[in-house]
Amino acid sequence: MSLKVYINDSEDDSEEEDDIKRKLVVNPSPSPDEESNTRQYVAIADIAGEPGDLVNEGEGNLALYEDELRQKPRISQLLTKLAIYEPVPTNPNEAATIAGVRKSNTKKKVKMGTVMGVYLPTLQNILGVILFLRMTWIVGNAGVIQSLIIILLCCCCTMLTAISMSAIATNGVVPAGGAYFMISRNLGPEFGGAVGVLFYLGTSFAVSLYVLGAIELLLKYIAPAMSLFGDVTGNPVVLYNNMRVYGTILLLLLTIIVFVGVRYVNYFATCALVCVLVAVVSIYAGILSSQTHLCVCTMDGVALKGASENFKCPKISNGKCLTPLASFDQSVNSTCSPDNYALLEAFQNTRFVYENDTLEWKSSQPECSIGIPGLSRTSTIVDNAGSHYLEEGEVHPGQKGEGLQLSAQVTSSFFILISIFFPSVTGIMAGSNRSGDLKDAQKSIPIGTIAAILSTSLIYLTCVLFFGGSVAGFALRDQFGDAIGGLMVAELAWPTKWLILIGALLSTVGAGLQSLTGAPRLLQAIARDNLIPFLKVFGYSSAQGEPTFALIMTAFVSELGVLIASVDAVAPILSMFFLMCYMFVNVACALQSLLQAPNWRPRFKYYHWTLSTAGAALCVAIMFISSWYFSLVALVIAVVIYQYIAYRGAEKEWGDGMRGLSLQAARYSLLQLEEGPLHTKNWRPQLLVLCKLHPTDLKPSQPKLLCFASQLKAGKGLTMVTSIVEGNYVSKVAEVKAAKETLKRVCDEYKIQGFCKVLAAPDITIGLAQNIQGSGLGGLVPNTVLLAWPDAWRKKRSWQTFIETVRVVMATEKALIVTKGINWFPSNNEKCRGNIDIWWVVHDGGLLMLLPFLLRQHKVWRQCHLRIFTVARILMIGMASRPLYLNSEITEMEDNSIQMKKDLKVFVYQLRIDAEVHVIEMPDCDISGYTFERTILMEERNKILTDLRMGTNKKHHSNTDSCHGSTTTQFQSTHQTTPTQSDSEDEDETTARAPLLEPTAAKPHLSAANYNIEVEQLPSSPTSQRSIHEENVRRMNTSVKLNDLIVNRSHDARLVLLNLPGPPRYLEYEENYMEFLDVLTEGLERVLMVRGGGHEVITIYS
Repeated sequence: MSLKVYINDSEDDSEEEDDIKRKLVVNPSPSPDEESNTRQYVAIADIAGEPGDLVNEGEGNLALYEDELRQKPRISQLLTKLAIYEPVPTNPNEAATIAGVRKSNTKKKVKMGTVMGVYLPTLQNILGVILFLRMTWIVGNAGVIQSLIIILLCCCCTMLTAISMSAIATNGVVPAGGAYFMISRNLGPEFGGAVGVLFYLGTSFAVSLYVLGAIELLLKYIAPAMSLFGDVTGNPVVLYNNMRVYGTILLLLLTIIVFVGVRYVNYFATCALVCVLVAVVSIYAGILSSQTHLCVCTMDGVALKGASENFKCPKISNGKCLTPLASFDQSVNSTCSPDNYALLEAFQNTRFVYENDTLEWKSSQPECSIGIPGLSRTSTIVDNAGSHYLEEGEVHPGQKGEGLQLSAQVTSSFFILISIFFPSVTGIMAGSNRSGDLKDAQKSIPIGTIAAILSTSLIYLTCVLFFGGSVAGFALRDQFGDAIGGLMVAELAWPTKWLILIGALLSTVGAGLQSLTGAPRLLQAIARDNLIPFLKVFGYSSAQGEPTFALIMTAFVSELGVLIASVDAVAPILSMFFLMCYMFVNVACALQSLLQAPNWRPRFKYYHWTLSTAGAALCVAIMFISSWYFSLVALVIAVVIYQYIAYRGAEKEWGDGMRGLSLQAARYSLLQLEEGPLHTKNWRPQLLVLCKLHPTDLKPSQPKLLCFASQLKAGKGLTMVTSIVEGNYVSKVAEVKAAKETLKRVCDEYKIQGFCKVLAAPDITIGLAQNIQGSGLGGLVPNTVLLAWPDAWRKKRSWQTFIETVRVVMATEKALIVTKGINWFPSNNEKCRGNIDIWWVVHDGGLLMLLPFLLRQHKVWRQCHLRIFTVARILMIGMASRPLYLNSEITEMEDNSIQMKKDLKVFVYQLRIDAEVHVIEMPDCDISGYTFERTILMEERNKILTDLRMGTNKKHHSNTDSCHGSTTTQFQSTHQTTPTQSDSEDEDETTARAPLLEPTAAKPHLSAANYNIEVEQLPSSPTSQRSIHEENVRRMNTSVKLNDLIVNRSHDARLVLLNLPGPPRYLEYEENYMEFLDVLTEGLERVLMVRGGGHEVITIYS
């Protein structure tokens, strides 16, 4: 039987042929008809990595990669998927599974170019309500020079931000979310969530700004008769109340329009754009016409309230305004005449007096002044060049208004005007939000956005020059048109002011609709990223894909801004939110530029990290100089959201720049740590926890070990939790990954801040050695190993692994902490009260002192008291007559216990550790009979177990008898019970808590002479003339005596710390070493055996 594979070389396959391609046909000898009528295929890989691609038997061009193609897509299919990628899905909640592309049902979406897709929408978003309502007032207060500075600062801020945004936007596809997507994917979920919420609030308050601007235009300049609470002229309270009512109604109407359908918003946007362009052209046409008009009644260079209606001036004659002659004729009551009764009443006893039945004005009298002298009079721009900042109620700096003089309704300053003007340069993100609708987004976004900013900047700068050169200062400072009787910009328009009024109204309403459409989608994008759980409800869409819940929330937030009822009060709030957003766009670009990540390849090349840094700094500067308290509020909101997302543990991984920054910072720190040895003052235990796993469920067999590690570290320093899976790595890959995930969950449960690592090794001992040697990197190599005492070491022969691990730790010069009775250690929700006892026998760096101090930083051990015990050696009378083999090779002097206690107190005091100090005298007396008994029991048990393991009992029985001689006979009854005792001890250690031993009354004190032990009867060590029995007796004697002292004084301690003796140099002594440690810690509930790494870890110096 042979396998025939047929391939279709045609690219114009039908869908029926696609179905046939997915069939595997095995045919030993197909007929010619079958070959001609049916195409037979072998499916290799499908578009999404499923079987479906083909290998040509004739060509064999992909046969080499057959296995890979079963799991991964072919290049042609990958490119097909990229070609049909939609960056802005209509309903992201629905899973999009594309099995094929049907050309008949595919309707290509009309893509827009640079002008229609980016330039004009950005132009419309930037030109807005501030240009029509506040630009002349800003020029009148700040002057031409400072107004140019304000515009340049704001436009430079947006230009630098646009450069940064262009670099980010051309570094890949920007889906829904615009600025939020760029910031979150470049700075991480924490920053993305914080700035996304701020950007959403800014967009929502932009709706409020546009609504309030539209109502102000309507009530003040188009239809003042619509006021519900009286005349709005010169009465801000009445105006604000009307704006709240009508603003709420207009916001409700806009919300209904957006809810009905976004297509109506798009239709209205085109109309609004045309109105904006026509209005701007009409302003230029009116200014360049050089017409002198608009006479206003003034006094001391200050316009009078209601001058356009109550104090009219005659028409201009020869470029001048004529002031009506003084007369007591009733006809002058509505003119700007010095005899006007309204003026006389308003300025009575302040500006004029009657002398000899004659009216005389004390100072300047009312006069008619030209409000719009035009560009022909060069003195106008000179007069308007300087600033004219006023406090509320002033008419000139430091001069309060009198009578009907039009005083300042709000305080003005350079910083306040920046915050009011800045919203007029926002809207630069319109192009990036439309990236999915552009023919070439990576070309259109930079060109269109930068061109729009340059165009609007030119418009603003020329408007400042034209306004300052053609309008008198008193008319520019008429904020609400109370003196001139209308909107100043509208008075400049040609051919009629209604072009400005209608155009400004429609443009503000259109901008409000655009913001009310974009803000809910931004909130929906944030909610769908699931960074903030309580926003999840706003991620749902209606059946038409509209964010209904997000729209309702946006309307509510916008209503809060409408209730403020003042354009000048809402503008600074809006500025803060947008400035925060722009700042982080610049930070994202600067960060990516400095890190030079491989994925950072923007097509827009005219950027640099210095420009982005300057843009971010300028944003921060404008924030604080315009309104420091609003800046603090915005920063507090951002910090709270950032900390909340970080506290929850952001699970998103977007390859952001903060991750790259962390890697760079880690690299730099590691290199710095490599430059020199770590100083004692900076030393802290960097734990390497050796955790044993259950073979069945791969869970830690001693979870209390991890609990103790978390208590010791208290969230500080480095902790690495490691484990070994026995076997070959290739065959144990699944187990290694599962074990690692299990360790991570347990570490999270115990709040261990560190890393988990699981290795596969053919032998546990070898794996542990590799783990100890290879863990860590550079200066972050663990310096302390934490492991548990093997309770069942006699049965399972785990002592070999334990001792070998101790040797490896010593060879690597790491500190070692061995926990005994780990199952009885307290959990993290318990609180221990009592003593922590330190038995300081040997000084090996001070770790024994440091560990209790670190433990007491945790709430579990915080209420415990420290006690330090040290041992003073006392020589007894008659010790010279003891057997020679029990004497030390080095003659030692007797310790002075009184002086030791004084010195120890001073030392502990200088270490800044609060602890009781005790010096325990340990007499160097004869060895007790109990010691000999335990030693002989240990040796006999070890010999028997060794013979059983080697299967050579008969061969070694005679050697055992000759080795011990008469000693074996004297303790024969004891030896017969050895196996039973050994078994019972193992069971007790593994199943129940070790009972506390009574004092040494049960241990008879017998002399060595009773046992007739002679040196000649004992075998010799390969390297020493001393017998094995002698070494064992001496070490067992130390273990027994120290255990007596420790149990007598620390039997009720919550934790006992003591020095861990070093392991034997010869393998035949290893089981004896384990026995010595068992005897040393017998009767103690919780023990830490500590061995330093050979370096000082604690110091008395500052």
